[in-house]
Amino acid sequence: MQFNLSTFILEIINFLILIWILQRLFYQPLLAVIAKRKQFIDQSLADAKAIQQQAEEQRSLYENRQKLWEQEKQAALTALHQQIEGERRLQMDRLNSDLELERKKINVTLQRQQRELQLQAEKQALQNGARFAGLLLKQSASPELEARLFEMLLDNLKTLPADCTLCLQLLGAKKSMPIKITSAYLLTAEQRLQLEQQLGALINSQINFQYYQDAELIAGFRLDIGAWVLNANLQHELIGFAEIANDAE
Repeated sequence: MQFNLSTFILEIINFLILIWILQRLFYQPLLAVIAKRKQFIDQSLADAKAIQQQAEEQRSLYENRQKLWEQEKQAALTALHQQIEGERRLQMDRLNSDLELERKKINVTLQRQQRELQLQAEKQALQNGARFAGLLLKQSASPELEARLFEMLLDNLKTLPADCTLCLQLLGAKKSMPIKITSAYLLTAEQRLQLEQQLGALINSQINFQYYQDAELIAGFRLDIGAWVLNANLQHELIGFAEIANDAE
């Protein structure tokens, strides 16, 4: 292969022309784009700094208003407590005066004794009723009764009050919600599916269902959803009936 000087010179000229074209059509526009981009970034940083400064000012203003509100609230609470204490003393004085007058009446003792006898009789009747109801419910407890309670539970879940539905929605804000389901008898697969679908429609969250069996419930269910408890069992009803008897003391 022979070296051709004219060809070599032409190649050098072509290379220089190529460099000039690249510098003219590519390098300078690229520098302009980079400069424009740098200007945009600097402006964005300046805007962000101004926004941050405004946010700091708003935060400081909010903190000052919060402190002022706390002071006003504390002052209002102090005044309210003083007013309540004054009213309480006034009412106590009036009550003591009324009690002193009542003590002078002869028929107070008789009325009180009659009332105590009546209350004692009512209490005894409620206690007897509670014991009888407990025996009756324990004898009538069965898987069939629990199946009817299960249907009632599903119906109640469909017609929950608005405040209960809102409470469940707020609980569903968590990433995972454990729900403890306790029953007197073992739930069937179909019952579990129905209950999970019903609760899933109320709680917009991933639910971790946990199933337990507790014969103390006699028949029915207890649902523990966070701090919220839903009872649909005979044990809970018996406890409520016993509490009514105790309240009659």
